[in-house]
Amino acid sequence: MTTDVAVPPALPPGPPGGGARPRSRFSVPGGTALGVGSAVLYLSLIVLIPLAVVAWRSVDQGPGYFWRAVTTPDAWSALTLTVGASILVALINLVMGTIIAWVLVRDRFPGKAVVDTLIDLPFALPTIVAGLVLLSLYGPESPLGLNLAYSRAGVVLALLFVTLPFVVRTVQPVLLELDKEMEQAAASLGASPFQTFRRIILPNLVPAMLSGTALAFTRSIAEFGSTVLISGNLPFKTQVAAVNIFSQIEGDNTTGAAAISTVLLVVALVALVSLDLLQRWGSRRG
Repeated sequence: MTTDVAVPPALPPGPPGGGARPRSRFSVPGGTALGVGSAVLYLSLIVLIPLAVVAWRSVDQGPGYFWRAVTTPDAWSALTLTVGASILVALINLVMGTIIAWVLVRDRFPGKAVVDTLIDLPFALPTIVAGLVLLSLYGPESPLGLNLAYSRAGVVLALLFVTLPFVVRTVQPVLLELDKEMEQAAASLGASPFQTFRRIILPNLVPAMLSGTALAFTRSIAEFGSTVLISGNLPFKTQVAAVNIFSQIEGDNTTGAAAISTVLLVVALVALVSLDLLQRWGSRRG
């Protein structure tokens, strides 16, 4: 009498050499899942949920109220001033930030380390203190004899101060890592310094320059502390959008403040997404 014994199905052969069988491409390690979940939860609590609440609050009373809130004369004036000044500041930073980064990397001069440290001062200094410093230097009692207080030029000056490090700190590492042998090879082939810069150096710097410029622009449209003192908060003249939002909240018009905030948020997102698409296009073009 024979007894049938069930034989388990054979497992597929492992990799050569007896190593561990590779994971399925759909499997997610426990540590990775925990890290991703923690990051998503943190970003949701700190960024995504608050922004979603602001956007929802802006249309709490309907799209018609949203449109009226952002097109009132004082709100529209503040928005146009903010966006226009931010574009100007971003363009100035694009040029001057690149020049400063070049000087800090390629040139040698006394006090270079001190200048390099001072570049980060706007990051460390409270913006309201920056506004007070600018008002002391360029206000009615300016020791330099230059009064920019309560003018749009003062607003631009304040925005330039707080956005100074962005282009410098994004371009500087690229310059440090740039292979100088390519420049030497171009020079040995008869290329002029301008041709070397235009054909070899500049294409490598453009992505960093654009990134720093976009960051400077988005930082400018949200600036409050450094502009509130030197601008004088004059409606239709020097009042920026962030100060207008604060005034709306003080007037118990939180829906109007949320509407203006949402406009600034959309402008910032459009700038960042456009930059990302431009960089992707540039990488595909080589």
